[in-house]
Amino acid sequence: MCENGHCEHAVNILEPETAPAQDQTVGLGRRRLLTAGAAGAAALTLPSVSFAQAADAASGGVKPPTSGEATRTVTGFLETGVADFVYLPVDVPRGVRKIAVSYSYDKPSVPAGVPGNSCDIGVFDEHGIELGGRGFRGWSGGSRTSFDISNDDATPGYLAGPVNAGVWNVVLGPYQVAPQGMNYKVQVTLTYGEPGPAQVRNYPPQRAKGRGRGWYRGDCHLHTVYSDGKRQPSEVAAGARAAGLDFMVSTDHNTPSSHGVWGEYAGPDLLIILGEEVTTRNGHWLALGLPAGDWIDWRYRSRDDAFSRFSRQVRRAGGLVVPAHMYCAYVACQWKFGFEDADATEVWTGPWTYDDEHAVSTWDQKLGEAVRTGGAWLPAMGNSDAHSDPQVIGLPHNVVYADDLATDSLIEAVRAGRNWIAESAAVKLDFTVTGHGRQAGIGETLKVPADAPVDVRIDVQGVPHGTVRFLTDEGQMHQESLSADGSGTVVWRSTASLAAYVRAEVRHPMADGASGQGNTMGDALLFGPMAALTNPVFLKPSKH
Repeated sequence: MCENGHCEHAVNILEPETAPAQDQTVGLGRRRLLTAGAAGAAALTLPSVSFAQAADAASGGVKPPTSGEATRTVTGFLETGVADFVYLPVDVPRGVRKIAVSYSYDKPSVPAGVPGNSCDIGVFDEHGIELGGRGFRGWSGGSRTSFDISNDDATPGYLAGPVNAGVWNVVLGPYQVAPQGMNYKVQVTLTYGEPGPAQVRNYPPQRAKGRGRGWYRGDCHLHTVYSDGKRQPSEVAAGARAAGLDFMVSTDHNTPSSHGVWGEYAGPDLLIILGEEVTTRNGHWLALGLPAGDWIDWRYRSRDDAFSRFSRQVRRAGGLVVPAHMYCAYVACQWKFGFEDADATEVWTGPWTYDDEHAVSTWDQKLGEAVRTGGAWLPAMGNSDAHSDPQVIGLPHNVVYADDLATDSLIEAVRAGRNWIAESAAVKLDFTVTGHGRQAGIGETLKVPADAPVDVRIDVQGVPHGTVRFLTDEGQMHQESLSADGSGTVVWRSTASLAAYVRAEVRHPMADGASGQGNTMGDALLFGPMAALTNPVFLKPSKH
């Protein structure tokens, strides 16, 4: 039972016939600890699970076994309002070759609109659970009910390596608890024996063949079976190639465990960049361009003031910090950390929906804020967030103007905003602003006399009957339709005194075939889904 936020846990000891003879039943007391901030967010630490041989071996009285296994089962109950993370310490003795964990929890019926039980799982090893520390050994969220770790192998989502003696922690993440509470069961099995050879990891190279300086297409938000995706890494790489992409970024949730498999699937035609989707309780963010094997902690909320620490970690390593799907309606997905520590933001995620409209509007407001304050502006990105069929890899993706098809070049280009977003490789565009004998492209600044005329030009292919929209800090200033074959050139004239920046959108027709009208109001959106979206060109008045 639970009283005053603390939970009483029953422990059952299973004695398999293969268990070592010295394995004994150990009763657990009612020791419990509720901590706030020990690992970022509030955490509940349960009584530890002891394998009797650990104490015996530590005392020198018993030699560690060389074979067999032992199992412990813990059952318990969590009430609504439980801490974000629940830690189950496991005393692992010497001589263990493999640790295996399984778990389950009940799912009582709840009324419509009331969250039911949902619980994630992961594990930390003998190095501890300190926020951002060395102890992380894996996370599968709610996508798996069991995992195992040994020196030569691990379940996807987990890191192979030695199962050293010490206190390991199985971590539960009960992110939704029904009004009836949650009954759970965790089973831990230790297998004794020699550790075996270390797992061989094959990291991808940081450069592909490329075409020198030019435009490169890439999807920077993709998932595999190493988190909650259903595709194998081989299928994701094949999908990226089929989509006409030059690069992709691996962003499995909260774990770098897939990093060591991507080398097999990279090639001269496809650069594979390493990353992570950091899944906090107050929004998700992409850590793009991580060094091989780097892990970014996710165990905090916006109130814990930890996001800036981990954004700095990513930038120090040369990577990008990118808030993802900021208005996603799922639990814990909406972005609450602000944008001060972001390098770019994802404004278009998967097929175009209402939350993308809101994200673009928020991003556009941030552009106006940057103009007003003179501060850094926030580039936009678009990615598929594809997990499984029928989700389409590369819908949408980024088209990046970089010095080479290399991780550092692409990261630098996105940080500078030298990219636009395409629905597919069939969509092509060129967007420039020209005036006073000068020209600027996407992500650049054109300095011209305040009243000098500037011509905003876009050349588009691949959007039949599409609508081009030019938008400035005042909103939509020009709209024009494309031909039936999807190609066309649109030119609009302005000045630096009238427009602080200009960006372009290319929209599909509305459901009824109409081109839409971006300067009117109504009961529904009055323009069609996005086909392409550019970062802005800034206009800055100058004396010469």
